[in-house]
Amino acid sequence: MSITDSQAGGRAAIRLLQGYVWHPQSADVDLEHYLPRELDLPKSPGAADEDDAHVLWDMVSPPFAFFENGEPTAAQTFYQFTVLRVYDDRPSNEALHGDAEAASQALNPLLDGTPEGVGWQLWEDLREL
Repeated sequence: MSITDSQAGGRAAIRLLQGYVWHPQSADVDLEHYLPRELDLPKSPGAADEDDAHVLWDMVSPPFAFFENGEPTAAQTFYQFTVLRVYDDRPSNEALHGDAEAASQALNPLLDGTPEGVGWQLWEDLREL
């Protein structure tokens, strides 16, 4: 049995938000034009020197066959979407929840500003990477 760095008091990369972003394959959408790669979040206890949260997205196969309304997902381009922050020491879940909430509030207007047809589903995660 081994102890991870964060359990031993080392740095920890924590997912704050996790989910998917998608758009029709026929749409010419470059997420780089709408979403930052870094989010400036308020100072958080235990956050590493760089206070920013990292915003990552990678193209993936549709994670489910149909949307809730029955529409097939095969005609969509999907991205795995993650917001993470590096901490010198893992903060409490309450502090992490506050950071996830701040990240969500920062992203919401940016996601709302994406072109019509772009959808997203994000949720709080709070697990280590």
